Amino acid sequence: MTNLWACLAQASQPTSTPAGRGPLVDLFIPLILVMGLYFFIVMRGSKRDQRKRDDMLKNVKRNDRVQTIGGVRGTVVEVRDDEIVVKVDEANNVKIRFARSAIAHVQADSPAPGNAAAKQ
Repeated sequence: MTNLWACLAQASQPTSTPAGRGPLVDLFIPLILVMGLYFFIVMRGSKRDQRKRDDMLKNVKRNDRVQTIGGVRGTVVEVRDDEIVVKVDEANNVKIRFARSAIAHVQADSPAPGNAAAKQ
């Protein structure tokens, strides 16, 4: 039992740092490593999100239901290089041209608005 207490007492003794290294360096190394890991994870996530958005914008096609970043919802009528024509009102045949980058997301396929039985 005495040997156990002696070992614990020796283990709790402060050890000296190598010459030229102060105690602050020992504190900053883990901090720098954690910050580097944090930025790696954040950047990786944003790149993945940007890649998904680029794929979504590239795959927009006619008759897709879309919502713009301004909240306008409609059906894609025509797809051009940098712009998309969206029909927003069926009754008055209102069409609006948007930049392709203005599309927030493509909505999932949904039944026609007049078909209430299919929604239930």
